[in-house]
Amino acid sequence: MIGMHGKEAGRIKEDIRRWGRELGFDAIGFAGTDLGDAESGLAAWLAAGCHGDMDYMAAHRARQGWKRARPAELVPGTRSVIVARINYRPDAAAPAAVLGDPRRGYVSRYALGRDYHKLLRNRLQRLAERIGDACGPCAARVFTDSAPVLEVELASCSGLGWRGKHTLLLDRDAGSWFFLGEIYTDLELPPDVPVTDHCGSCSACIDACPTQAIVAPGRLDARLCISYLTIELKGAIPETLRPLLGNRIYGCDDCQLACPWNRFSPLTREPDFAPRHALDQSTLLQLFAWNEDEFNSRLAGSAIRRIGHERWLRNIAVALGNAPPSAEIAGALRAREAHPSALVREHVAWALARHSQLPGN
Repeated sequence: MIGMHGKEAGRIKEDIRRWGRELGFDAIGFAGTDLGDAESGLAAWLAAGCHGDMDYMAAHRARQGWKRARPAELVPGTRSVIVARINYRPDAAAPAAVLGDPRRGYVSRYALGRDYHKLLRNRLQRLAERIGDACGPCAARVFTDSAPVLEVELASCSGLGWRGKHTLLLDRDAGSWFFLGEIYTDLELPPDVPVTDHCGSCSACIDACPTQAIVAPGRLDARLCISYLTIELKGAIPETLRPLLGNRIYGCDDCQLACPWNRFSPLTREPDFAPRHALDQSTLLQLFAWNEDEFNSRLAGSAIRRIGHERWLRNIAVALGNAPPSAEIAGALRAREAHPSALVREHVAWALARHSQLPGN
């Protein structure tokens, strides 16, 4: 594709931003294919084993590095990356109120509504087609967590924000409650100017992490992260970490909730991200009672469904083990003692043992 220069490139960039807004995106940025020292940082993180069981993070090895840090090798011919951002913060039950009530289950705010992957992918594809209509034949491939893409690094390079100490992208106006998606294209569009870091000496996110998974500013050990433990980890949750999960049954938002920049984050304009099935305020007992058919039907179209009913019960059993003892909780746990899954049985037994060790039992 022939590169564009000067006024022509500036015009098409502004057109793309406008088309993006019309499709519901809150911001559009433009990055090049040079991600600086991102590759060396990725290599060090992987070498330390911080990715845990997420073997896909170490896949797509290039000849002397990782393709995920080299857009032009991941998608040959790529000259520019268009990065899109859409806010997802819902008008849901107050997070602090749910976290403060051990009888209720806390679900990460991003997963309360419909799965964002399909929504973003469809809109990115429509944006790519609109670009093709205006610019003539050009290559464009869209990504929404669907390939090894360093999306926070690309978003940082595109001027959409800076990488916070919790490793998430931060924007002074939108905080961090947003999803990112990318279009790799052979259009040569001048990259936007990156913004400066505005975290300063603040360590609120690091201090707030229940498991101290943020081991250094900008460095997360996934093996300690509650989001990893409740979503990515397929096996047993380490016993030493189970009490630290509290009532978090799918993901964790503590680092975002503590971040001062999120005081300014706007609510989403997207109806699909509104809470479904009262996931923002349901009790642990209500959610633990779902059988597999109920889990699959109620969570159809939800990101949560991909962990499956077995891990759903595993997570809730841990939360019930952390809850104040009651006859109702003990009865619900005993009803799952003979569950066909060894994984579920192990965590139910742990929860029952926890209650037997508490005063008054």
